[in-house]
Amino acid sequence: MVDTPGKNITIDGKQYDLDSLSDNAKAQIANLRVTDQEIQRLQQQIAIAQTARSAYARALAEALPKVEQ
Repeated sequence: MVDTPGKNITIDGKQYDLDSLSDNAKAQIANLRVTDQEIQRLQQQIAIAQTARSAYARALAEALPKVEQ
């Protein structure tokens, strides 16, 4: 989506000179960056929660009485 190696920015496969963009476009780029960072942070939180859930499920399985069938 957004790639910025230097003063150029690539958006959807098209290159733009960052300095030539409007203030509104620059603000939207900043919004995208912040949003992408928040998504990454939330994905890390989900991974932590999934790991904890797996550990709790294993602990529960060990804590349950053995039932013979």
